[in-house]
Amino acid sequence: MDYLWTPWRYAYVTGGEKAGDCVFCELPKAGDDAKVRIVYRGQNCYIVLNTFPYTPGHVMIVPFAHLDELQKLPVKAAQEMMQLSQRMEGTLRELYKPDGINLGMNIGKAAGAGVAGHIHMHVLPRWVADANFVSVVGETRTLPESLEITYERIKTAMRAEASS
Repeated sequence: MDYLWTPWRYAYVTGGEKAGDCVFCELPKAGDDAKVRIVYRGQNCYIVLNTFPYTPGHVMIVPFAHLDELQKLPVKAAQEMMQLSQRMEGTLRELYKPDGINLGMNIGKAAGAGVAGHIHMHVLPRWVADANFVSVVGETRTLPESLEITYERIKTAMRAEASS
């Protein structure tokens, strides 16, 4: 059996989460959306850039409610999460022209959730051959733009959509 080690993900998995703290509960309280990279706030959910993205444009849709299972999410919040997923699919397709979109949740540590106590939906653009040798073997991601540029691009697109 082969093993692929990804030590770069350790910072994400352990990312400052102290006993009783939840990064997804704390982000909206920070008071500076640009600093924590929240690109949109809805009634029940917000959209935030992934700090350790797989590809440029990798966002997460996070309910404000601290819940560890999708089945516990109230219907209105679940509907908003899906509406925001659809909206982000369109935004990412327009901005990045990807070959496809990954949309998904990892619920619980055994399923691969980095923040197991707070459900969240990943939405990220994908391209044919974007998982190249460097990512798979070299334990390195090659991202063609900084998180600051990604934030500005998505935030501007979200504002433009809201005003039209």
